[in-house]
Amino acid sequence: QVQLVESGGGLVQPGGSLRLSCVASRTIFSRDDMGWYRQAPGKQRELVARLTSGGSTNYADSVKGRFTISRDNAKNTVYLQMNSLKPEDTAVYYCNLEDVFGRRSWGQGTQVTVSS
Repeated sequence: QVQLVESGGGLVQPGGSLRLSCVASRTIFSRDDMGWYRQAPGKQRELVARLTSGGSTNYADSVKGRFTISRDNAKNTVYLQMNSLKPEDTAVYYCNLEDVFGRRSWGQGTQVTVSS
């Protein structure tokens, strides 16, 4: 199983920005699917953004135009740039890797709080 470590969360005012990072314990292969999920208190975990092995991206409707997922294979890192943050973006954000065999790995999560 791949170890994933997220960082970059914190407290930010509405309208602000944060960049989350997820470092993997092994090389991120081009055939790996990478994703960011989030879970708010009392809610189910939901997909925020996904970067597929084919290079396509998928975003939740609620974050389209505000969030951008990217990867740097040389650094074994996936990023989530979050702009124009809203209070409803408050959640624990988790990094996910799914390999070509369908095996999934999760990070421990990083808290993002959007509040004035």
